[in-house]
Amino acid sequence: MRIVDAREAPEQAVAIRMTMLREIGGLPAGHAFPQEMVRRTAEYLAAGQQTTLLAMDGDVPVSCATLCYITLLPTLSHPTGCRAHLMNVYTASAYRGQGLARRLVTALIEEARSRGVTEISLDATAAGRPLYEALGFRANEEGMTKILRP
Repeated sequence: MRIVDAREAPEQAVAIRMTMLREIGGLPAGHAFPQEMVRRTAEYLAAGQQTTLLAMDGDVPVSCATLCYITLLPTLSHPTGCRAHLMNVYTASAYRGQGLARRLVTALIEEARSRGVTEISLDATAAGRPLYEALGFRANEEGMTKILRP
């Protein structure tokens, strides 16, 4: 397996993200997402403040993970103001249990460290929680969110 930045394989990056969304959303394999969503995904992966890594089996993406960078006003506990959110950690079922997600997330953690990131947040599924805990992530209940709809 080789690990590549999604910018080197943009079509494959969009494809595996759509596959992941179908799976976690319980959608049929042939489900077509709105073109606007697909277009914006491609644009974000190409130019957004993020790093997306893919594990490739030949030309086929089999695992992915994204770290989105967020810059906020510096605080005492986050003097750089640099934070990140880990998302889209996914491995195709036939490739699970081989440590691919661990390799991708570990590489993203190191990249975040090199960028001065002081905190990485994520939303964990029950299946992903053991991996994140093994990598040092801890559950917390310090925040609140408000969902804004257009």
